[in-house]
Amino acid sequence: MKQAPLPSNEATRLQALEAYNLLDTLPEPVFDDITRLASEICRTPISLVSLVDKDRQWFKAKQGLKADQTPREYSFCAHAILKPEEIFVVPDARQDERFHDNPLTTGDPYVVFYAGVPLVTPDGNALGSLCVIDKRPRTLTENQLMSLKALGRWVSTEFELRKTRKALESTQTNLKTVRQERNKAKQILLGDIYPMAQSLIQTSEALLDNAPRADQVSGLNAILQTGFSLRNVSS
Repeated sequence: MKQAPLPSNEATRLQALEAYNLLDTLPEPVFDDITRLASEICRTPISLVSLVDKDRQWFKAKQGLKADQTPREYSFCAHAILKPEEIFVVPDARQDERFHDNPLTTGDPYVVFYAGVPLVTPDGNALGSLCVIDKRPRTLTENQLMSLKALGRWVSTEFELRKTRKALESTQTNLKTVRQERNKAKQILLGDIYPMAQSLIQTSEALLDNAPRADQVSGLNAILQTGFSLRNVSS
């Protein structure tokens, strides 16, 4: 068995994978539908949306497989992401020096045929693959290969839409928090203004009632009006 080497952009690729917040998330119908279509079109018992993490491959969606993940060292998809622009096909893993003694070939789920389309971000990072698997040697027709590539592009598009939606939800949550904090601060401020306004009113009225000098009257009236204005704002 030959373990796949790390892509040249591995550090950036892993950062991108983390940014999409896909790993260990709940199933989503759109990805389940795509894997179901892939199995139907390619006539394979197994299909997966596989994400290649640092030490494992984790399945965002799956058909015909019970496992949620497998070690990266055994991963066929780890080979597929090495050439993001190409579909990776293994007609018979038993005859391939990279996979003939792979535990996933010699044991359950007995991967013999594999075809995987890299799932590539707009920045060129291959996060994993949409793959179809069979327990016997196979080839795919040109139409099946074209359809599998189209489904792979669909998965990548859904990743982008999902990321954008999550970012929007996060922004809306942050805006809601800002509004709540602003309203809270406003209530605190208004709570401080009311007693200050009452004090200005009471003080200025008391001074006006005590026969102030003529040159003081206009100033005291201005203070009194300010107190009324502040009280109206805070009430």
